[in-house]
Amino acid sequence: MASLNIRTQLEGFRLATAEILYCLPDHPSLLQSYIWQDLDLAPKFPILCKFLRFWEDNLDGQLFHVTVGAQQLISDGEWICADEFLIN
Repeated sequence: MASLNIRTQLEGFRLATAEILYCLPDHPSLLQSYIWQDLDLAPKFPILCKFLRFWEDNLDGQLFHVTVGAQQLISDGEWICADEFLIN
C-alpha cells in the first residue's frame, strides 16, 4: 500500500484538501462544513470532481462552496555539503 502511494506521488499526484460547504437538507439556510482529503492531480482534480458529482447525484445537502488546496508531498531533494573530509 505504501509503495502505491509513493508511486502515485512520483507520477504527479498531490495531497489535495477541499473544504466543502453545503446546505443542511432540513434547514437550507444553515451551512455545514466537510473536509475531504485524497491524492489527486492538480489543477483539474479529477478524483475530487468525481466525488463532487457523486455528492450531487446521491446526497441531499446542496453544495454551496468548495475551497481546494494542494501540496506536493515528494519534491526534489537538495544536496547540502555539511562538511569537507580529507582522506589520506
